[in-house]
Amino acid sequence: MRDIAKSATADFSQADTDFPPPIGGLIKRSFDIFGSLVGLIALSPLFIMVALLVKFSDGGSIFYGHRRIGRGGRIFPCLKFRTMVPDGDKVLAAYLATNPEANAEWIATRKLKNDPRVTRVGAVLRKLSLDELPQIINILQGDMSLVGPRPVVRDELEIYGSAAVYYLKSRPGLTGLWQVSGRNDVSYDSRVAFDRHYVENWSLFGDVRIIIKTVPAVWMSRGSY
Repeated sequence: MRDIAKSATADFSQADTDFPPPIGGLIKRSFDIFGSLVGLIALSPLFIMVALLVKFSDGGSIFYGHRRIGRGGRIFPCLKFRTMVPDGDKVLAAYLATNPEANAEWIATRKLKNDPRVTRVGAVLRKLSLDELPQIINILQGDMSLVGPRPVVRDELEIYGSAAVYYLKSRPGLTGLWQVSGRNDVSYDSRVAFDRHYVENWSLFGDVRIIIKTVPAVWMSRGSY
């Protein structure tokens, strides 16, 4: 199964042209542009406030662009407000080397409930999902969609196995079926199943319903990405 995912993302320079248009076509893309523009304007005061908070908390950079896989296997920088210490990779490696349980959790889910890399400000931003606000820019650029599978790294896509092809048919989403269905309370296999179901059953009404459900899901703070 991993071979399927690897072959699907083997040639990133040509992947985008090898895949058909993303699900939803022009209707979904128009909805994304309109929704992200409205969101960016409406949330601009919050956007500025969070940016200043991140900057003045430790003097580091405001944004962080993590390389993620988009539609057709194209790699793009997924933007977030920075929530981790600058030397996060070294901190994580040292922590996993001395904590077998955390290492097992990382291998299984690619996430840690108690991540040593996360700053105090970052923990609050993650809990409220405010760190993901800059992804509105990714949506306007066409890298992401308002609704879709959460953007993954290459190692995660290999976990998808044969279901990777469904992920690659859609632009990754700012929110999605997984976020409104339990987030960290569900297994990674369930997350993959949610992504496949979303792609196979896409509708504009479904996107609107997921967006509406996202607000209480975030408010209840059922885990974080």
